[in-house]
Amino acid sequence: MKLLYQTHSPYARKVLVMAHELGLASWLDVVHHETSPTTRNEVIYQANPLGKVPILLLPDGEALHDSSVICDYLDGLSEGPRLIPAAGRERYAALRLQALAQGLCDVGIKLRWELERRPEHLRYPTYAEGQAYKLAQSWRYLDELALDGPLHLGHIALATALDWITFRDLADFSGYRRLNDWYLDFCTRPSMQVTRYSGQTHD
Repeated sequence: MKLLYQTHSPYARKVLVMAHELGLASWLDVVHHETSPTTRNEVIYQANPLGKVPILLLPDGEALHDSSVICDYLDGLSEGPRLIPAAGRERYAALRLQALAQGLCDVGIKLRWELERRPEHLRYPTYAEGQAYKLAQSWRYLDELALDGPLHLGHIALATALDWITFRDLADFSGYRRLNDWYLDFCTRPSMQVTRYSGQTHD
């Protein structure tokens, strides 16, 4: 299988960390592709009409896109413990945490546009403040959340989201001790060490 990837995408990294944790990383041919809303990558558009990575190209030529879909597909291939619980409270706790982590990335991208990517005279400070507020509220919520227990997809999504926010220097959550300690500990996992962020967006 081929994973169309981007070394500075939190969504793509979530998939690759998931593959490592499932023991499936060796099944993937990982190919970096630069994408941005202002620069078209025709290879990516041929596989995903939204022009976004990650994309998983299956041996039969089918293309799966959206990180959540790809993670679900990979989980189904694993012969070991699943990282998406099959049912019950554990399943929805994992999916809820993944959704929150995905939202952190979405908010962070919007905030980054207003802080550095948009031409300065077009920036909207009030909008940026609103996005920063969402992050701050999330730190409070996550700091009170029980993040221990068996590894699942929500943990992977959260760790890769937090590490991307740190990589882009968008917010500081180090004052939330429980959350920060969990994040620092998760970053020591081999799956995180071999998938570190690198590179910059090219518009």
